[in-house]
Amino acid sequence: MSQYFVVHESHPQQRLIRRAADIVQAGGLVAYPTDTTYALGCHIGDKRALDRIRQVRRLEKSHLLTLACSDLSELSTYARVENASYRILKHYTPGPFTFLLPATREVPRRLVNPKRKTVGLRVPEHRVTQALLEAVGEPMMTTTLRLLGDEYPLTDPEDIRGTLEHQVDLIINGGWGGIEPTTVVDLTDSPMVVRQGLGIFEG
Repeated sequence: MSQYFVVHESHPQQRLIRRAADIVQAGGLVAYPTDTTYALGCHIGDKRALDRIRQVRRLEKSHLLTLACSDLSELSTYARVENASYRILKHYTPGPFTFLLPATREVPRRLVNPKRKTVGLRVPEHRVTQALLEAVGEPMMTTTLRLLGDEYPLTDPEDIRGTLEHQVDLIINGGWGGIEPTTVVDLTDSPMVVRQGLGIFEG
């Protein structure tokens, strides 16, 4: 049975955020709100938790997760960022974007595209997500909370609770979620939108 925290959207209760971070750091799997959709997340180094995410979402091993970072400086630890890319990242983060960038050695191999050696990174603009990432102290592996066969992600925290309460360790109710995922932008060469989502990218 998962724990269920009702967290204020604009003023997250630090007591609950700290408890949530402890669950993540201990290897737990969490369903949490972001600036786009609800997501599943876990500790960056925890392979068992990552396998649980794949099981919940019925993902193939070839499906790569994103790293959710608390800020731009943290993002630069996990990706090689050229000056032109840095200006773009500074302009569009935090926000509803995932950026594909060359991965550094800090990134677990299971998150790196084996052919292109890239990693997807994002900095969500959501007070609850930001507070959680800051409390965890490092990025989380994350993916949209959209279940196999569903056209859209789960949006109602109570529905998430009813569906996943025996499959995750924590559900954070931060209000209703959206249905549009992030816009994915490839920054490995000339900037290119590879998936149009909520964010509007103008280059």
